[in-house]
Amino acid sequence: MTDQIIARIEGTLGRITLNRAKALNALTTEMCVAMTEALTRWLDDDRVRAVVVDGAGDRAFCAGGDVIMLHDSGKAKDGRAEAFWRTEYALNELIHRYAKPYVALIDGIVMGGGVGLSVHGRFRVAGDTTLFAMPETGIGYFPDVGGTYFLPRLGRAVGNWLGLTGARLGPAQCVALGIATHFVPTERHAALMDALDGADDVQAVLSKFETAAPDGDVIPDSVSAFDAQTVAEILAALDADGSAWAAQQAKLIRRKSPLALATTLEAMRRGGGMDFQTAMMQELDLSLNFLTTQDFYEGIRAQLIDKDRNPGWSHDALSDVTQAQIERLFRPVADPRQQFLD
Repeated sequence: MTDQIIARIEGTLGRITLNRAKALNALTTEMCVAMTEALTRWLDDDRVRAVVVDGAGDRAFCAGGDVIMLHDSGKAKDGRAEAFWRTEYALNELIHRYAKPYVALIDGIVMGGGVGLSVHGRFRVAGDTTLFAMPETGIGYFPDVGGTYFLPRLGRAVGNWLGLTGARLGPAQCVALGIATHFVPTERHAALMDALDGADDVQAVLSKFETAAPDGDVIPDSVSAFDAQTVAEILAALDADGSAWAAQQAKLIRRKSPLALATTLEAMRRGGGMDFQTAMMQELDLSLNFLTTQDFYEGIRAQLIDKDRNPGWSHDALSDVTQAQIERLFRPVADPRQQFLD
């Protein structure tokens, strides 16, 4: 058992704490394996009535996955990236269908892999410092960990906005959109844990503790510009809008990988009509295919390795991306007999 998570039973609660505070609790394969083992074990343990997941430290619930490992593994073709995605996506699916109440305390940064550990669970409790984002297009990738399933279900315009721009949401916005099911002030989280221990009705306890989230930015009506069929049409609508907010969103989009943007929009269009497992199977194929693209490595290099913030994308403009190039990223490559690790 890795020390990168702390899994234990406290009273009637199965408690999991992501334990890589210095790395903002970013996920590793070992963490996903250990979480899966604990969650599976607790399903048949009558002592455990509910599961609570939180992150060590005061900065992050989970800021994503070990992206540099994925970069290095893809270049080396050593299989570590595939093993990580298979294990992570299987964990996401387990959380999605988990039979016991699953409560994620999403205080601090919640990005990428951290979204997959929380948004698919039954209860997501925001705190004072909750900061949600799916920023994958900025590294030449797409919003995975079930992003192609849950983002469209927030509404096409909102889902497209979050998936394409990597926009950051505070606690009030998370609650308003349903990304968080409750807001409980951070200073009350310890008392909430005490109240959940022994409780028969998790929903009732959460309702007792929840309060209105502090006022945050209101999502403007201009978000309707994202209710379009193509990224080019979204940009045209944003440019025509004329507001400062729309101009900022268009600026964000134009910095991202054109290939990742076009593929992300198509993936969310397809994922909106899929069941969860089918969407995750599609995401595994997409992830493995992204390992063959220039943009995946260039985005990670520019953002996280050299940090020059100047990626050399494979396409200069969205108009240069062909439908054939998009379709190639959706081609089945994973063994259909074993989409995920057992």
